[in-house]
Amino acid sequence: MTRSRFPASVYGTGTEPDPRFSLANERTFLAWNRTALALVAGGVALEALGLDLQPELRLAASVILIAAGLAVPVLAWFEWGRTERALRAATPLPGSVTSIALAVTIVVVGALVLLGVILR
Repeated sequence: MTRSRFPASVYGTGTEPDPRFSLANERTFLAWNRTALALVAGGVALEALGLDLQPELRLAASVILIAAGLAVPVLAWFEWGRTERALRAATPLPGSVTSIALAVTIVVVGALVLLGVILR
């Protein structure tokens, strides 16, 4: 009897790749989840510590960090699936949407904090 693996949309594609590549893909997914946890913690800390920044900008930066912390695991899950399907189909690996989203988030939050410092 064959056990089905979750998600079938990933494991039903192609053939089993070298386990090292699948495990590396899984480690990347877990690293994105650690990053998400850090984003949430940073957003909570930014607001909870009540730093001497423009309050509205501090709140906006905190909300963006927390929202990004919620979005990154979802993006990472889809990215994991796309990468795993590419590995199983022996096709080129896809680019990282999660990296771009994180870079934009960091730039926006950094700009808000900088403005918060300047305008205090």
